[in-house]
Amino acid sequence: MEVNPRKKIKGSELKMSEENGVIYRISGPVVTAVGISPRMYEVVRVGDEGLMGEVIELHGEQSVIQVYEETSGVRPGEPVIRTGQTLSVQLGPGLLTKIYDGIQRPLPELEKTMGVFIKRGVDADGLDLEKIWEFNATAKAGDSISSGDVLGTVQETKTIEHRVMVPPGTSGVIKSINSGEFNVTQTVCTLEDGTDIQMMQKWPVRTPRPFTKKHAPEVPLQTGQRILDFLFPLAKGGTAGIPGPFGSGKTVTQQQLAKWSDADIVVYIGCGERGNEMTEVLDEFPHLMDPKTGEALMNRTTMIANTSNMPVAAREASVYTGITIAEYFRDMGYDVALMADSTSRWAEAMREISSRLEEMPGEEGYPAYLSSRLAEFYERAGRVETLAGGDGSVSVIGAVSPPGGDISEPVSQGTLRIVKVFWGLDAGLARQRHFPAINWLNSYSLYPPSLDQWYRDNIKSDFPEIRTEISALLQVEAELQEIVQLVGSDALPVDQQLTLEVARMIREFFLQQNAFHDVDTYTDLKLQYTMAKAILSFQEESKKALAGGAALEDVVNVPARTDLMRGRFESGYEGKIDKMLETMIKQIAETMEDN
Repeated sequence: MEVNPRKKIKGSELKMSEENGVIYRISGPVVTAVGISPRMYEVVRVGDEGLMGEVIELHGEQSVIQVYEETSGVRPGEPVIRTGQTLSVQLGPGLLTKIYDGIQRPLPELEKTMGVFIKRGVDADGLDLEKIWEFNATAKAGDSISSGDVLGTVQETKTIEHRVMVPPGTSGVIKSINSGEFNVTQTVCTLEDGTDIQMMQKWPVRTPRPFTKKHAPEVPLQTGQRILDFLFPLAKGGTAGIPGPFGSGKTVTQQQLAKWSDADIVVYIGCGERGNEMTEVLDEFPHLMDPKTGEALMNRTTMIANTSNMPVAAREASVYTGITIAEYFRDMGYDVALMADSTSRWAEAMREISSRLEEMPGEEGYPAYLSSRLAEFYERAGRVETLAGGDGSVSVIGAVSPPGGDISEPVSQGTLRIVKVFWGLDAGLARQRHFPAINWLNSYSLYPPSLDQWYRDNIKSDFPEIRTEISALLQVEAELQEIVQLVGSDALPVDQQLTLEVARMIREFFLQQNAFHDVDTYTDLKLQYTMAKAILSFQEESKKALAGGAALEDVVNVPARTDLMRGRFESGYEGKIDKMLETMIKQIAETMEDN
């Protein structure tokens, strides 16, 4: 891995423009330069140390630059040098298992060369340019190719095959292509017009990668988390927001989604999180096992770490870096799950930069363009037909950290206007040790109408109706609880007391799920349906028993009901639940005979 202390753009030696300028004014991460005429979003080198920055405004002779590194000690009069390039990421074999900062500098490689403190002005390639990969050509000489077509494959990790694609905007007839051992900068294919194609591509992070068309969200992203899959499902290519206060379980929920969702690739962006939280994630993720393959989860994961004490400009860029990497794997035909934790810190970075630019502030000091930036980010999600004709998807799950848990603040509200799934974390549920602490009364998903046919075809024909019944029981319980708080549950009619018991069974047996238990951590959709059906069977049989003269206490306390609820922690539960249900129905029927 090549590391250069300054003046190097990833992957190629920097061609310095003759048109160099000087620093005119400095305000934190925002630097004003004169004497250069750059393009918008062009990368420049600032100061004697060559700090990386990006042009974000042009005012006559003055160019306003946001610098991705700490600017203390930089003085007016120091040089500013154009590079002629926009902020881009390197895409190719070697992305997986990596931990990057917000501008795709590989943190472990930097740590090896300079210790835990990264010096300013340092740059390193996002990919290892020297590593040799085994390239297996699938195209052949004489083939006519166009943007997005697969030229060959590389076994990047034990579980993921990297598909080497024709870069967007390139087409022609193959003159020569060879299998063999190459690094990412060597030519693996030459076209008849003389164009050379390498395994590495570069792509500007603020530009969405092209595709043929977007598909309707008709396939669910299966997560194994009962409250998410059953009540508030997310479609592949969909968008979800997880607002919640400190300690309510956002990070654990996102780790569960990364570990168990049926996505092929995971991109995790730690955007402005506290250092201790990010350390915990970086420590845990490399040791998580992928339940599908038995290999390390990092074999199909790319992580971007940008803690709250790192420069705000790099934090602002980190989400674009992450979603560009996600789109690249989508173009190969993979399903990608992108976790952004948290978009609130991203918005705070925008607010700080906006104030330095002296822009007119919007609500709570955020820039007036906050909602449009959030929309630009979430709109890059989707299930698409790729340029090569395959299907791929990027599902975006953004955590939001509203101050004090108040979701009426601008970032939460801007997110809710865009995303179609809202998983509302509740501090009250977390204090009761109910996890996942997702409030079933104010959470929602707009995807079920699109997904219901998939459930009917692949799970059970009455799956949507069972979900509706479960949701209705939780709503009725919330209404009855208001009465219970006034007069007590004993004053309610027996049928309403039964409803409260059934709802408690839904909460404790179905919605609660232990992320750290080997068995309960994951439940497939068919078992979720069977569990929900068992709850409704209990309600139906209990009504019959009560009508036949049984006492509510006897019905509720049948031993088989307890066995059914506790059995979910035992391996092989899916094979035992039907037998447990039969026993419970039999015992409920016996309560009529006892009375």
